[in-house]
Amino acid sequence: MSGVITASEPSWIGPFTGLSPRQFGKLITALRREGADPVRKGRPWSLPLEDRVLLVAAYWRTNLTL
Repeated sequence: MSGVITASEPSWIGPFTGLSPRQFGKLITALRREGADPVRKGRPWSLPLEDRVLLVAAYWRTNLTL
């Protein structure tokens, strides 16, 4: 699907988060280590953890720069 912002495409990470792909990977690793992506009861997330973090990081970046 072209035109969809996703963390699986490293070229989207920098412009939307201000992080390098390596820094973004370290962030994901730290979040997983802290238990950010456990399997729980109820409806599962439709987005993978990487895409959810990209979404939140893009929100915080644009919110803080406005």
